[in-house]
Amino acid sequence: MPDDGTRRELVHGELRVIPPPGAEHGRVALTIGALLHAHARQRDVGVAFAAETGFLLARDPDTVRAPDAAFVTKERAEEVGRTTRYWPGAPDLAVEVLSPGDTWDEVEEKALAWLAAGTIAVLVLDPDRRTATVYRGGGDAHVYASEAALDLADAVPAFSVPVADLLG
Repeated sequence: MPDDGTRRELVHGELRVIPPPGAEHGRVALTIGALLHAHARQRDVGVAFAAETGFLLARDPDTVRAPDAAFVTKERAEEVGRTTRYWPGAPDLAVEVLSPGDTWDEVEEKALAWLAAGTIAVLVLDPDRRTATVYRGGGDAHVYASEAALDLADAVPAFSVPVADLLG
């Protein structure tokens, strides 16, 4: 692949070009990434990853996806060690931020793919509606309004945060 700055994901061996997100998307993605990073460092519970970090979810055909933010527990991070390649496997938490051009079908497909690959929880943030949707295994999805608090401790130890703090 050319190193031209174009965002891409590899899904079941098919290369998908992803348009660059807008400013609001970037702001919200940075906010959740910064909160995850601060929490991980303060409590020494794992590692947070910035947008565009590739996670190798499957082989033959390969699937590499890049969430808008992610978290891996300390135990899993220590098993893998430091790597400069794609992270081998799914994160414990994957975060997707909706952009104006995204459809719910696309976002739900991504959320379900994260879960199928082993992600514990998928957080989908919708800046326009000011909501957060959390997907968990077994088809469980719950929508939270901006005044609600999210408890994501099953994926990120001791992590609870108001939705409003994620959306700014």
